[in-house]
Amino acid sequence: MNKYEIGLLFDPGLEVDLDKATSRVEKIFKDNGAKVVKVDNWGKRKLAYNIKKQDHAIYFFYDLEIPALSVIKIEKVLNITEEVLRFIIVRPDLKKMARAEAAINDRKKKQAEREGPDSDKSAKKETKEKTVVTEETTV
Repeated sequence: MNKYEIGLLFDPGLEVDLDKATSRVEKIFKDNGAKVVKVDNWGKRKLAYNIKKQDHAIYFFYDLEIPALSVIKIEKVLNITEEVLRFIIVRPDLKKMARAEAAINDRKKKQAEREGPDSDKSAKKETKEKTVVTEETTV
């Protein structure tokens, strides 16, 4: 089973009955042997250009584990599903994602080391200097 990310744009008219459309799409995934790992609903957003005479769409993103042969089947079924305006299926580069997370963690460590225990003392010292300056100017 490979990890995939699927981005879906639902018809904005489904905003009232969105549960029915999402359950239908999730059924398509499960019927083809996919396991839903994560669902991310971005809500209704304006499109950059009209798609099927619509200027808004409801964005959904799924993280799935899918057998490699089922990806084509899911793609074919999503093409004929009326609720879906557009979709994209992407296989994420897990190595790049791991490197990016490691870089973020390193950056946070370096920032914490720079601030260290002296950051509180320097902040207090700055506030004392400001109060002294304001007192001198008022006298």
